[in-house]
Amino acid sequence: MAWVYLLVAGVLEVVWAFTMKQSHGFTNLKYSAITIVAMIASFGLLSVAMRTLPLGTAYTIWTGIGAVGAFLVGVTVLGEQLSAMRVGAAVLIVSGLVLMKLSAGE
Repeated sequence: MAWVYLLVAGVLEVVWAFTMKQSHGFTNLKYSAITIVAMIASFGLLSVAMRTLPLGTAYTIWTGIGAVGAFLVGVTVLGEQLSAMRVGAAVLIVSGLVLMKLSAGE
């Protein structure tokens, strides 16, 4: 169950990163509120996952999901630049996440 909590926490990290961008420096109340709620939920679920998962594994996977997810949202929703180097970087992050998961032994 810890892995499910961690996955949801990572997705919520993408949500708060996107809504923080949409809040325009916390000037848009709706997106600001969503950002804060998603942040609290993401941190809360991460902390629950860390009860059983190793710190290095949980935190690395959480930030990796957030980084790759934010990259994908930026490219697909916000029209940010897509280049071979950025895709390569995302592939390396995902490769690291897979290795971290496999090394956890759970």
